[in-house]
Amino acid sequence: MRKLYTKLLSFIPDVYVRKERGATMVEYAILVALISIAAITVIIVVGEQVNNAFNAVADAINQ
Repeated sequence: MRKLYTKLLSFIPDVYVRKERGATMVEYAILVALISIAAITVIIVVGEQVNNAFNAVADAINQ
């Protein structure tokens, strides 16, 4: 009976650790998604301005 109790107690922390690992993986996935969305938004907003600046420089060099 004591062995069963000991095995049960040793199993409980393993289950908790697995749940923590899963939660951590989900948190990292959410973080990566948010960073990706932010990067895409910045590229869309600033991209046209940077393109216009490069075109102005290229036009100035070609003249």
